[in-house]
Amino acid sequence: MKKFLTIIASLAICFAAFAQVAPAQLVTWSSHIEEAGEKDVYRVIFTGKIAEGYHTYTLTDEFSATEVMDAAVEGGELVGTPYEISTPTEETDEFGDPAKHYYNEIIIAQNVMLTSGKAAFTGTIFTNACTGGACKAEYYDFNVSVDPEFAVAPLGTEAEETVAEEPAVEDPAKKKGSIWGLILEAILWGFAMLLTPCVFPMVPMTVSFFMKGSENVAAGRFKAAMYGLFIVLLYTVPISVIIMLTRIIGGDAVTADIFNWLSTHWLPNIIFFIVFMIFAASFFGAFEITLPESIVNKSDKNSDKKGLAGVFFMALTLVLVSFSCTGPIVGSVLIKSTQGEFWEPMVTMLAFSVAFALPFTVLAFFPSLLKKFKKSGGSWLNSVKVVLGFVEVALGLKFLSVADQTYHWGILDREVYLAIWIVVFTLLGLYLLGKIRFAHDEPLEYLKVPRLALAIGVFSFVVYLIPGMWGAPLKALSGYMPPITTQDFVIGQNSGTAHAVEAAPVTDSEYGLHLPLGLQGYFDLDDALEAAKKAGKPVFVDVTGHGCVNCREMESRVWSDPTVLGMLKNDFVVVALYTDDKQKLDKEDYVTDAETGKVYKDLGRANSYLARTKWNVNAQPNYVLLSPDGEMLVPVRGYDLSIDGFVDFLQSGLDAYQK
Repeated sequence: MKKFLTIIASLAICFAAFAQVAPAQLVTWSSHIEEAGEKDVYRVIFTGKIAEGYHTYTLTDEFSATEVMDAAVEGGELVGTPYEISTPTEETDEFGDPAKHYYNEIIIAQNVMLTSGKAAFTGTIFTNACTGGACKAEYYDFNVSVDPEFAVAPLGTEAEETVAEEPAVEDPAKKKGSIWGLILEAILWGFAMLLTPCVFPMVPMTVSFFMKGSENVAAGRFKAAMYGLFIVLLYTVPISVIIMLTRIIGGDAVTADIFNWLSTHWLPNIIFFIVFMIFAASFFGAFEITLPESIVNKSDKNSDKKGLAGVFFMALTLVLVSFSCTGPIVGSVLIKSTQGEFWEPMVTMLAFSVAFALPFTVLAFFPSLLKKFKKSGGSWLNSVKVVLGFVEVALGLKFLSVADQTYHWGILDREVYLAIWIVVFTLLGLYLLGKIRFAHDEPLEYLKVPRLALAIGVFSFVVYLIPGMWGAPLKALSGYMPPITTQDFVIGQNSGTAHAVEAAPVTDSEYGLHLPLGLQGYFDLDDALEAAKKAGKPVFVDVTGHGCVNCREMESRVWSDPTVLGMLKNDFVVVALYTDDKQKLDKEDYVTDAETGKVYKDLGRANSYLARTKWNVNAQPNYVLLSPDGEMLVPVRGYDLSIDGFVDFLQSGLDAYQK
């Protein structure tokens, strides 16, 4: 009845008001654009100047809401829904009910993501300007050019002065870094790969191959240069082709699917695990990794007839054999490609491969150095191989752990993982002290200082690991260990201590998943939004994964901070969306890709599609703050170990929700 009376009264008053002299336009609009803190996402800000003595209404008012109607983007797409930046005045309306009004100025915004160089954002803003019970409905048609290079006023209208707004909360992890920073990082990784267990053994093979052509210096150096070039091409070309083809075929979605399969499916992870164990056994002296004789003979034949064929084969062998160690680096480049980057992954891979190939190329250029290198080996080289073998066993467990967690096998829980590591590194320490000797090792007559120092470091690491068997968080290794919720025994679990808070598992009845640090929450976005509406709280969305190293590090180092943990527990409804979980969904919960028509039948791929389409998120971790209606409150935040920055991020979401 009240709504009916309001409408009748408004119509009657409007007829009378139009007969009076009033400003031609009660709300005059202007616009500008700002960066939204995400790649290719900008917010278009509309500032409405309200005539003196008049007021207008919020976007959520029950009867006279300000609306952005018929919004459309050519050359882009809308991100979320319109939201208010300015704060309304809370007062009592003519019916004695609480109301929120805007006086003097109203500021609203809409986020737009570009799919081309720039976009045209069109639509109509409806406002109902009122004074003393008299109202006038107004419509403002806008056509805004969303150009990253300029702050653009509406096209076809005279630009008016706009009011500078507070910048959106910027995510340091999302800021586009310098391409030179990426190149430098890639170069350092390339050089570091030379010391990995699966790359270092290729040095003797390189020695043997280029020794043969050392008599002809010019020909040998030409082959050396081509050897390095082939290594670079073998790394750079496939990555470039994958990125371009997946973009052409299906855009980011296809690229993301491929990388998701490589990083989370049991088959590639088990293969990587087995490869690591094979190399470890080889380093321990069980066997030598050599090429089949037929292949070697063919290589020699090709080298004689077609010199470059043998060089190419050697380069290909190096790339294939080393991929178990270089795979994680290549994977990080693929992640960049799924985040909307195009040229950066290719440039980064080029820098990595050049640095990786350079040591081999230098050794091939100067065969005399290779001879000296080969003669200088001896026992120390055998010791290096054994040490790398122990490290290979420890690191290889990570691949098995990823498969175990994503498929919920339960064979490598945290205490089992820790027990293996403790044994492995204890044996490594004993080997360094000369208490363990392999068949190819020479007797250790005395202990040198570097070897003793390394042994001290290894045993110190073992001592650090041991408390983890009883629930110690081991924050320095949080990204590599299975989550503490998989551990069966934790001291103080029921005592109310800080350890109990950290270790207490929270399990979702439907999916059997856990939240860290004793947090209560959900694993389905719809469930979380429904709970948020009942609780009157915003939603904290954790886009995560079982195999995500950075996710565990964020939980251990940032979430565990008392301020952060308190805000998550008290001020937000928490939901964790695992993008790599392989649990099958019920048929009614299947998700269909709107673009490709592909049906996602497991929890991880459904969550990955949700994050990609709703918030333009492809990697983990990422954190999204939503209103109970599902509207994004602030820009997405990614991996960043700054506790103060994370607190500011959470607080900005609360402030935006309370407006």
